[in-house]
Amino acid sequence: MKIALMVIIGYLLGSIPSGVWIGKVFFKKDVRDFGSGNSGTTNTFRVLGKKAGIAVLLMDILKGTLATSLPLFFDSSINPLWIGLSAVMGHTFPLFAKFKGGKAVATSAGMLLGYNPLFFLFSATIFVITLLLTSMVSLASMISAVLITLSTIILPFVWPAILPEFNWLLTLIACGLTVFIFIRHKENIVRIKNGTENRVPFGLNKAKK
Repeated sequence: MKIALMVIIGYLLGSIPSGVWIGKVFFKKDVRDFGSGNSGTTNTFRVLGKKAGIAVLLMDILKGTLATSLPLFFDSSINPLWIGLSAVMGHTFPLFAKFKGGKAVATSAGMLLGYNPLFFLFSATIFVITLLLTSMVSLASMISAVLITLSTIILPFVWPAILPEFNWLLTLIACGLTVFIFIRHKENIVRIKNGTENRVPFGLNKAKK
């Protein structure tokens, strides 16, 4: 019963459509009607600006972190990654936004933060470096997902201070989310191949003014 309750709460936390709500309350806009049509962080940055984008990023990360931390409050022996995963699914298919949500990146990061803060920082560093090299959030997200998945296998043997032991569930979820992230970015992949993908205004391949 406790497990089912945590899964439901995790999903509902993930279902909070941060970008949609912030857009409608403060800007009288639905971010899904503009740009890529996505309600996640990247499209919010482009449509509503830096402050709104940062707010959505933090809220989406927090959703994953809170969900992953639920077993601490319910005193359950369940692996917290399962509950964090329910938040990721809620973020991607939100009940409160007609099941049209984000691409799972920020809330997945929040899940890592709740599970292992050091591994979260390691993963965030990979993403930032990749973003600076590519200047494309979509490409950085996909490359980082692959590298982070590989890290779940390698780090326990080469850098146990970050991941003390191999966790098959962490690797399994990382593999699943990597595939899922690639699927959610299929339109971005087409634009990357065509050289028309949006770029951020910094990094080695930054957008030209």
